[in-house]
Amino acid sequence: MADHVAGDAGAFAVLVARHRDRLWAVAMRTLGDREEAADALQDALISAFRNAASYRGEAAVTTWLHRVVVNACLDRVRRRQARPTVPLGDTEVAHRRDDHHSTEVRLDVRAALATLPPAQRAAIVLVDMEDMSVAEAAQVLGVAEGTVKSRCSRGRAALALILRPQRAVATGQNGGNRGPAPHVAHPEAPPGDTVPPTSVTDGKGW
Repeated sequence: MADHVAGDAGAFAVLVARHRDRLWAVAMRTLGDREEAADALQDALISAFRNAASYRGEAAVTTWLHRVVVNACLDRVRRRQARPTVPLGDTEVAHRRDDHHSTEVRLDVRAALATLPPAQRAAIVLVDMEDMSVAEAAQVLGVAEGTVKSRCSRGRAALALILRPQRAVATGQNGGNRGPAPHVAHPEAPPGDTVPPTSVTDGKGW
């Protein structure tokens, strides 16, 4: 990051190469739509490229980049809520190792995530799907650790209410014999899902 700020034309490309897969996963899981996620990631990388001088080294570079991506995603969520549309979802082709049920579970969890308030969704994505510690997620989101814990707790409870009936129907269980809600960690990241090509131009190349 220091090299980029100092004018090294190739330094930012190194940062992107190191972190883009995780940043793409965060964008995809937060937004649930490949096109929206790609646009949000593009916006975030442009913002990071232009505003790198604002990075003060108080947190890890990856934490700072995650914060920029999460903010770009939440901006898109807010704009989408202001102009509601009917989401088509992400029509991924199941990986050969996926069976029909696991694909359905991923789609169910993704749809359930979309019903959460943006703040709860972001906390769930970072802690339960990206395996960040509560402290790391708090740094990314710019809130207290207790706030992250509270958002995760409320989000998990809401997801359980949504997913338990779906799980019962999928497994043929009746209402009095429901199994536990599926865990939300990494439900919709099929193997081989990688970030689409991303380019940032601001008078510089990499």
